[in-house]
Amino acid sequence: MGAYEYHALNGHGREQRGVLEGDSARQVRQLLRERGLNALAVAPVRGGTRQTAAGARDTIPVAELVVLTRQLATLARAGLPVGEILGTVAEQTGRPSARRVLLGVRGRVIEGSALSDALAAYPRVFPPFFHATVAAGEQSGRLADVLERLADHVERHQTLRQKLVLSLVYPALVLLVAVGVVGVMMIYVVPEVVRVFTGIGQELPWFTRALIATSDQVRVLALPAALLTVALLFGGGLLLRLPAVRLAADRALLALPLAGTAVRRINTARFIRTLAILTASAVPLLDGVRLASGVVPNLALRRALTGVGRQIREGSTLQSGLRGTGQFTPLALNLIASGESGGRLDDMLDRAATQQEREIELGLATLVGLLEPLMIVLLGGIILAIVVAILLPIFQLNELVTL
Repeated sequence: MGAYEYHALNGHGREQRGVLEGDSARQVRQLLRERGLNALAVAPVRGGTRQTAAGARDTIPVAELVVLTRQLATLARAGLPVGEILGTVAEQTGRPSARRVLLGVRGRVIEGSALSDALAAYPRVFPPFFHATVAAGEQSGRLADVLERLADHVERHQTLRQKLVLSLVYPALVLLVAVGVVGVMMIYVVPEVVRVFTGIGQELPWFTRALIATSDQVRVLALPAALLTVALLFGGGLLLRLPAVRLAADRALLALPLAGTAVRRINTARFIRTLAILTASAVPLLDGVRLASGVVPNLALRRALTGVGRQIREGSTLQSGLRGTGQFTPLALNLIASGESGGRLDDMLDRAATQQEREIELGLATLVGLLEPLMIVLLGGIILAIVVAILLPIFQLNELVTL
């Protein structure tokens, strides 16, 4: 029995889409007729190779993936068959894309495929390390434990990502407000004030003249600068799709003083955490290094990590291979070396990843704590300068009237 996606019309002529299980497309059409639906199209769910293009676009949010993985782990621990587990979880989910994916995976499992192979048919939902870890769990008979580790890993990664995003929201909003306020004052407020002093005939202070000149330049260049920024962002996004350009940009990013250190810590922590779960799931170290390297976003760092597997194959230790990249902290390297010598590599990798993530959170909190008052002071200083430049001619007029 396989999963089929259908496109049908109900009795009121409204379109309906969904997924049904059946032995054939003909049986699914019969089931639709019994439900009062007129089938327009019925296609088997085959992941990225299915006959319709929708399956290739199916994605599942990370939060939903965590919930589904934990449900799979709970049912697997209860000893239920994999096909029944997938069907039960598919019925419980309220997201159509998740249901399509789970039923597609279930269809492949019922046809005789291993769960890991069925997951590999949906690479946009389940990354390579995910189904490789599941394969190790299937071979070792610890599928439930592996699924729980995967859920913890995905949830931890999502939590760290949310902390990074939320920590940068406030500084970004302050910067946006600062640019907006200064822009409004320079484009609209300053020119209106200038009109008041044009008929006086008195020479304006140099500070006020500088403000007026700046306002004129902002009014002239604001629109071209905005269009140029949009064009650069769009063109840069297209250029970054080229591997050579992406590699050069990632190398330049790593070379930056503060941002480079943050990017390096985030990428290495993700590598170590992924390698930890793969090692704990009995995935061979060579395969684990290869798969963990694939989840590193920075292409330059990913290239450096690909050589680690080659060194391990030639007899080198993981610690020496990672040290040769020059991207890992001494503490992480020492923990990994201790794990290799003591036979507790998975435990020490997990500790190293936790330590790196803590350092990332601490560094981010420190940076945000410095940025917030700095940006407020900068915004206040700019507004104060504009106000002073406007008030100086008024003070001069008062002096003339007094004299």
